[in-house]
Amino acid sequence: MRPWLSKFFSHETMETKETISLLEYGKPPWVFKGRQVALYQLHLVKAETARAFIPKEFKLVEAFGYTLGGFFLANYEDSPAGIFDELVVIAGIVWNPPTSCAWAARVLVNSDKACAHGRKDIGLPSQVANFTKKVTALPETKKGCGFGRFLRKISVKDSPSISKNCLDIQVKEMNNHTAINMCSINLSTAGERLATFSNMHLLRAVSAARVSGPGPCTSDKDKDTNGDYQRNLSVAVMLSKPILALEFSSLKMQVEAPTVLSQ
Repeated sequence: MRPWLSKFFSHETMETKETISLLEYGKPPWVFKGRQVALYQLHLVKAETARAFIPKEFKLVEAFGYTLGGFFLANYEDSPAGIFDELVVIAGIVWNPPTSCAWAARVLVNSDKACAHGRKDIGLPSQVANFTKKVTALPETKKGCGFGRFLRKISVKDSPSISKNCLDIQVKEMNNHTAINMCSINLSTAGERLATFSNMHLLRAVSAARVSGPGPCTSDKDKDTNGDYQRNLSVAVMLSKPILALEFSSLKMQVEAPTVLSQ
């Protein structure tokens, strides 16, 4: 569970309301900090794809056959599990009166301790993964159009759109000591800033990251088991159409103990 949205749900039911972590995380709230940029990207996800992750007793927030999903990407420099990367695949938005909440389809972390904590303490569908990062230089670009132009028209403060470096992140899920390609995320480390919503530059609207996924299954062992099916649906969420990307800097998250939603 991460507090960058009001609540963050997974499909697993929590069995306890103990206030002490089962895995030596200490007493909540748990604090996660990151100085590197974190990205929260919203996508239009097909409702039928999102429903595959969500129990029938919960209502999906949707319109015209789509819901708001996407992903959250962060690097934590200070956390109860130490330094680690995290990619949260968000299936969609679930109605939980009096508010709505993001639903985690898959959580990928390169830390065994963080993975175990997510599963046992929070009830998240966490998996261990490899994050491979590569930085390349990019030429300068002109100011954006489209959404950026719209933001300027409504007088939201914007910044010069000059890209200097591009960060490529390849994420591979580990399954029985086998690395399975999940996705590649291409984003600029000094990317096109469409608007700044804070005088301290802690939150910005930026150009969307480009996401690519693995190719189609080519062998019998690549065909769907239940785990493969869920993984492939998670990739489909990542490859859906992006509509908004928000960049966080100097990230600090305070995570409260989970609450039982249903038995």
